[in-house]
Amino acid sequence: MSDTHAVGAAAEVQTIIQQRLAVLEPLRLQVIDDSARHAGHPGAKGGGGHYRLLIVSAAFTGQGRLARHRMLHDALGDLLRTRIHALGIQALTPAEALATTAIAP
Repeated sequence: MSDTHAVGAAAEVQTIIQQRLAVLEPLRLQVIDDSARHAGHPGAKGGGGHYRLLIVSAAFTGQGRLARHRMLHDALGDLLRTRIHALGIQALTPAEALATTAIAP
């Protein structure tokens, strides 16, 4: 796969992630492709990308960390079995985002 094709495929996955997570009505959504940092990793060889996700949504209010992750996994569906090999998640409520001074990524 050429570098140009890989960049295009990663951008496509990022767009699909954003579209699927729109159901959570995010106030902030950042999708960062970390795939290049994992070049040579077995998951990368299979075509699955490595991503970091920061999402701020009122939908997370009253939900624990595990429930938030399940909501994200449900929204992303088959991408987690096909196009995403690894996903780092930071899922915050609006209040948590305001109170957090060090938001990664």
